Amino acid sequence: MGRVADKIKELREREAKIKEMGGAKGVATQHERGKLTARERLDHFFDPGSFRELDMFVKHRGTLFGLDKVDIPADGVITGYGTVNGRQVFAFSQDFTARAGTLGEQHAKKICKVMDLALKAGKPFVGLNDSGGARIQEGVDALSGYGQVFYRNAISSGVIPQISAILGPCAGGAVYSPAMTDFVLMVKNTSYMFITGPDVIKSVLGEVVTQEELGGAMTHASKSGVAHFACENDADAIEHIKRLLSFLPDNNMEDPPIVPTDDDPRRMDAALDSIIPDNPMGAYDIKDVIRSIADQGDFFEVHENYAMNMVVGFMRLNGRSIGVIANQPKVLAGCLDTDSSDKATRFIRFCDAFNVPMLTVADVPGYLPGKQQEWGGIIRHGAKLLWCYSEATVPKVTLIVRKDYGGSYLAMCSSDLRADLTLAWPSAEIAVMGAEGAANIIFRKEIKEADDPVAKRKEKIEEYRDLLYNPYIAASRGYIDGVIVPSETRPRLIEAFEILASKRVALPPKKHGNIPM
Repeated sequence: MGRVADKIKELREREAKIKEMGGAKGVATQHERGKLTARERLDHFFDPGSFRELDMFVKHRGTLFGLDKVDIPADGVITGYGTVNGRQVFAFSQDFTARAGTLGEQHAKKICKVMDLALKAGKPFVGLNDSGGARIQEGVDALSGYGQVFYRNAISSGVIPQISAILGPCAGGAVYSPAMTDFVLMVKNTSYMFITGPDVIKSVLGEVVTQEELGGAMTHASKSGVAHFACENDADAIEHIKRLLSFLPDNNMEDPPIVPTDDDPRRMDAALDSIIPDNPMGAYDIKDVIRSIADQGDFFEVHENYAMNMVVGFMRLNGRSIGVIANQPKVLAGCLDTDSSDKATRFIRFCDAFNVPMLTVADVPGYLPGKQQEWGGIIRHGAKLLWCYSEATVPKVTLIVRKDYGGSYLAMCSSDLRADLTLAWPSAEIAVMGAEGAANIIFRKEIKEADDPVAKRKEKIEEYRDLLYNPYIAASRGYIDGVIVPSETRPRLIEAFEILASKRVALPPKKHGNIPM
């Protein structure tokens, strides 16, 4: 063998050694826990043969507490880029088999380098998190590493999509980077997020709680709202990321990809003509409406288990990505509350940042009443909806299918908040408040003085309902652009988004607004 051949052989041997990660025992333990290794995850994520690793040979520089005698392959994180369904994506994958994937100075620098490349290239960035947290032997260098990652999360926000998958533990300062990204995915029973773990909580507060109860996937997907998706396993989480990316552009200067469909844009659905219950208090599933109008009936729901009185997610209309924000009459009658307002606000701001047109489907009787909602800041949280709809410049189409009362009528993107087109079904009810409450106020004296107050109240409720519970007064004022037959919804919405595809709006120049957080 020649000298060059020897060097190539040495390179291959070094690569092979690093690709062993934490060794056979560490890999076996990872598999026993139901988890893929860091490299297996990348193999599942990227198109076969497309991943190009960066900084494979980086080593930590720690010398304290015996760290100078410890070898950590790739310093516990694999970074690089490749293609996902033919589109370029940058990513890192933390290696729990190598010193528990702890983050130190060089580990953080590897992540920061690939984040910088993603931002410069204008490509999505994905983090596969599985780490024991800060490498405490490196002290402040580890803290500095986290800070540098956080800074890049903030600077990249709204420029490139950022997605985080939590595929193992994520505790302390490590939780903040995923929380600063656009979407967070967790895996049931194997991933955890918390600032302070069960042991600390027990010692400080005396409370006993399991890891799963405190910070498991379903806890964060249903209670805190930190996680947008709770997945069954690592492979399921990776498939969710791929599907999510398919709806998104590479960056804020591009439009989402148009995906060809053989679903007829003129397709109608007669079932929509009878989906609204005759009983004004009757419930139905708003997702049935969304699926009916979506290409192939395909709706990719986000935050499915959190604030379920609001539904958000992605669908396509004639191949175009559309962000959907809809009230869910099946849960709390579709009322707005603090959590549903936050859920919708975050999603609306994401869609606006990345040029995803928005469809708002309104069936909302008002804001959820009660002292807990008032004390919880429903005024401030509700104001966020008004704010972000007003500020959004992407195409905005609103469809009113039934109730749309009071302030919540405005909060669900009325024409006053610059909805570009507002359509309504004949079943739409647009009023300042519900008929019962309105009758009690308007006809208070007549009801009180009547021989049969109960009968008089019922009569006045029906009078108010007959007069105002329709879309035609709003249409006569120009607040509604069209009253449409429900079965014709899909073609009408496709037409609306087609004509709005070239929409251009300029906002007043400013550094940024002061959203009511």
